[in-house]
Amino acid sequence: MEYYISSDKDKLDVTRIHQEVKSTYWGGYRTPEMTQKTIDACLCFGVYSNEGKQVGFARVLTDKVVFAYLMDVIIFEPHKGKGLGKKLVATILEHPDIKAVHTVGLKTMDAHGLYEPLGFKKIGDSAMWMAKDNAKYDYE
Repeated sequence: MEYYISSDKDKLDVTRIHQEVKSTYWGGYRTPEMTQKTIDACLCFGVYSNEGKQVGFARVLTDKVVFAYLMDVIIFEPHKGKGLGKKLVATILEHPDIKAVHTVGLKTMDAHGLYEPLGFKKIGDSAMWMAKDNAKYDYE
């Protein structure tokens, strides 16, 4: 099966996104209204089968210059384990609104192996916070 990624919010299956996020360790408290608010406030990405069925989701909150916060990265069953999460995050990092951002941050309890090959590193002693730092600092 072939897949594609789109940032077109009109394609998002918000009901399915809510069900999937609500079933995670981080999103169990969310109501459908909260899920909609998060989508409205962010740059969103959907992963779709060639038939147009949504099979994954992620969103980014950003100022498009200094910081971007990657959230709700999820691939729906039975599409997990096919490299779609890595492809989704790599696509997000190449998006024009994200590519030039100095720092992209995220929190995860269990997906460090997904993010590390894409340039993310743990922040200090935190078990959850990771960041990809693209900033070029001049300390002269």
